Amino acid sequence: MNKANKAEFFRRLAERDPAPTTELAYHTPFQLLIAVLLSAQATDVSVNKATATLYKVAPDARAMLALGVAGVKTHIRNIGLFNTKAENVIKTCRILLDRYGGEVPREREALEALPGVGRKTANVVLNVAFGEPTIAVDTHIFRVGNRTGLAPGKTPLAVEQGLLRAVPREFQQHAHHWLILHGRYVCTARNPRCGQCVVADLCEWRDKRHHLDN
Repeated sequence: MNKANKAEFFRRLAERDPAPTTELAYHTPFQLLIAVLLSAQATDVSVNKATATLYKVAPDARAMLALGVAGVKTHIRNIGLFNTKAENVIKTCRILLDRYGGEVPREREALEALPGVGRKTANVVLNVAFGEPTIAVDTHIFRVGNRTGLAPGKTPLAVEQGLLRAVPREFQQHAHHWLILHGRYVCTARNPRCGQCVVADLCEWRDKRHHLDN
């Protein structure tokens, strides 16, 4: 996809949804961090259901640490890998309190040093909580980047780097969410809705002609 088409790609997504945001429920950077940590191999809906009760009793790092691993588990047991996630949540809270006064650090290196936090989670926190123009490549963004020709790559990091080069400056803040939502609801893994896609004519996917009626 050439530079002009890449710019038009994001212009159309921006026109359709000028102010996209995460579908995870949160009120503070800490709550966002925990929600993203819990969202690995889980749906946003299941995470929001769990955090709705969890954050009522533990809205910050100190209260969460006091709850303990067993206490966290009671709220998140319907989420995949909840045992490991509960342990990581408590370890993370301890580090936040010991090193950062209970606040979430704004540096990538510090975020990625937290238990259970990888590059993708760090990118979400940096983008959503702190306004950094990062792109967290999940399965949806990886698919959209490769399928459309926007930023082909064999690894999430390759796609991320390709997207950072492809996205015009004025669209960098919201590109992360536009791509996730596009992949989640339009450019789906199975039976993509090409007929409803606002960027179908820009897309370089060979098989899109078979899905234009969807």
